[in-house]
Amino acid sequence: MSFIIVIMLILGYLLIATSHITNVNKAAIAMFIGTVGWVCYICYGTDFVMSEHPHEYLDFLGGAPATSDAVKYFIYKNVFLKYVGEAAAIVLFILATMQIIDILNNNGCFDFIAEWIRTRNSKRLLWTISLATFIISANLDNLTTTTMMLVTMHGIVKSRYQRMMIGTVIVLAANAGGCMTVIGDPACVALWGNGAITATHFSAYLALPAIVAWVVPTLLISRSLPERLDVEWATSPYRGDDTNLNRWQRLVMFLVGIGGLWFIPTFHNITKLSPFLGALCVLSVLWIVNEVFNRKLMNSEQMMQRRMPRVLQYGSIQLMLFVMGVMLAMGVVSEVGFFDDVAHLIDDGIHNVWIVGVMTGLMSGFIDTFTIAMTNISLYPVADALMLDGASDAEYVSNFVCNGAFWKITAFTTAVGGCITCFASTSGVALMKMERMSVGWYLRHCSLKIMAGWITGLVILALELYVTK
Repeated sequence: MSFIIVIMLILGYLLIATSHITNVNKAAIAMFIGTVGWVCYICYGTDFVMSEHPHEYLDFLGGAPATSDAVKYFIYKNVFLKYVGEAAAIVLFILATMQIIDILNNNGCFDFIAEWIRTRNSKRLLWTISLATFIISANLDNLTTTTMMLVTMHGIVKSRYQRMMIGTVIVLAANAGGCMTVIGDPACVALWGNGAITATHFSAYLALPAIVAWVVPTLLISRSLPERLDVEWATSPYRGDDTNLNRWQRLVMFLVGIGGLWFIPTFHNITKLSPFLGALCVLSVLWIVNEVFNRKLMNSEQMMQRRMPRVLQYGSIQLMLFVMGVMLAMGVVSEVGFFDDVAHLIDDGIHNVWIVGVMTGLMSGFIDTFTIAMTNISLYPVADALMLDGASDAEYVSNFVCNGAFWKITAFTTAVGGCITCFASTSGVALMKMERMSVGWYLRHCSLKIMAGWITGLVILALELYVTK
């Protein structure tokens, strides 16, 4: 049964990697693996439990006879719910941040971006919209930020070729900016929730590599654009029959939303509660402010007329289901002991976190960024700093302690490496669908440029870690 579960995971990797060819949604694949994997696990539950959790199971029985129902209840309460909780924490965090950006977007809090980039100069528009994407994605979900920016750009630039080039930079800026903070990318949220990284330390190391990985390809891509863009400026979006919020109200809502997210790391450090609780708290406060500012629309029931892009709704739901499915699948494979065996093989055969990081970064460009990042996280539990004293290779073990090098390498290589091909990240898939962009076109025009930024950022990260070693 362990073999069947592992084979299912490997086949799932292949199906996720080829989802742009088969047109089977990655979320559906991940959910199937996660659910069926646990069904297979519980069919041989007694064997797995006695192998991995013998003492906990005996304590659970408390002298009662070991029955089929008893082992199933033990798996549900003591094994399965642990992984459900970890997955739910990330999904709820994503849900909260997506709703925050939706409230801000519906109230015109990002309309200033369209005003800011009102130019026909290609370089100014490219750098302005990518800078805004980079900053926003570091604080909010990168998929939602990408979708919002792509919709904004799509309504301005008329040439499809120019839209694809600028859209590529938007996707890169969103993924690079997202990996710079603990709240900007689902993989970083998972690392933070597992205690592998702390907010300030992580951002201090990832900021410069992320900026370089975004700037270098953007410079190269900007040379492919003409000096003047073919643009048209649309009227301001419809936001209800009543008066729009004035600028100070939009500014207040923006500060409540973004400023509240900045406070989440502090909230986590003080309370030690899961970050999603802080995100839900910020969402609740912003929700209240939204209803106060829009009370006239609320009373006249005109808020229902506000438009929300369907691509945002569907993309958000698919991302949450995908995250849940991947984490459940990783959980069941961890419980059969497969990841422990793979980690030992890597330790004995490779014994170098940089080689592993580069390999997983390249794999994330062909499979999926979040899936590969979660694989790395599942391979190694966060080591206790006290283990360094008794470890035979303390220098190697130090890579896996809290704020160790391995977690920074994983976050950077998978997030930016996923942009090497457009189909490996959810943001890239959104660009492909919106602009009907082919994989071949992306590989010819963008992949080498993004790889140049990825390698340069990786070198800078290596120098940072070497200097502070």
